[in-house]
Amino acid sequence: MGYCGITDEAAADLAGQLAAARELGWQAIELRTVDGQPLDLLSRPAFARAAARIAEAGLTVPVVASRIGGWARPISCDLDQELVELTVLADRCTALGTRYLRIMSYPNDALPEQEWEREVLRRIRVLARRAAELGVVLLHENCSGWAGRDGGRALRLLDAAGGTDHFGLLFDTGNGAAHGYRPLELLRTLAPYVRHVQVKDAVRRGDQVEYRVPGQGTAELADCLRLLLDTGYQGHLSIEPHLVHRPHEGFRAPAAVCRAEFAACGQALRSLAEAVVAGEPGWRTGPEGLAC
Repeated sequence: MGYCGITDEAAADLAGQLAAARELGWQAIELRTVDGQPLDLLSRPAFARAAARIAEAGLTVPVVASRIGGWARPISCDLDQELVELTVLADRCTALGTRYLRIMSYPNDALPEQEWEREVLRRIRVLARRAAELGVVLLHENCSGWAGRDGGRALRLLDAAGGTDHFGLLFDTGNGAAHGYRPLELLRTLAPYVRHVQVKDAVRRGDQVEYRVPGQGTAELADCLRLLLDTGYQGHLSIEPHLVHRPHEGFRAPAAVCRAEFAACGQALRSLAEAVVAGEPGWRTGPEGLAC
């Protein structure tokens, strides 16, 4: 299990993102935006420069985080535009050396429950077919959308997509506080199909969610990591702290604060993961991740 993170939470500019990864000793970063722009909206020359700089830094990109089906893309949005984004990002995934593309499952927009369900499953079938043609794997995150908080629904997405060849699951440990479920309980259902893990921690106080450094909230991180070990997970642990940058709220703290808090979260994840495997024979730990 390698460590990485959505580095636009450390810095908006790519230079700052790469520096944050190097500071933590990582060998990978998860890409969402560069210079404040979603990856699919970068011009061809700007993307080519970014990809070259990432390669020159010796970093890999295990996952690209798209906006497809996300919190700002309700079920009424234009599916053709989603397919355009998928096509652009599939090409950029190839350039970056990854096949994994994060999606969500469309928040409702006043549709009756059954119609919402039918349209989500229809869209997933269409997107999965296109992903297969383009050679990428869609990873659904347990966040906004029809299947975001329900393990049974997430498994129905897998069925609609036609199996796991071009569709899998991304598990975010901290979304339970925002969406009203216990992370460990959901992970027990989904673990065999999880190909990427995003790490955040949080507590809920009334109607408010307070994000915390990994290990200081109610996301049951240590237990989730143990379960992932038990089920043979071999992907990355990618921090998405949300402490000082929350895209869905349009909030970003000053640059120095973002960088410092991101580093603290990366270090906290490493300490937590090393504590989890401390009693397990055969594990090797280091700044880049865990190996058995």
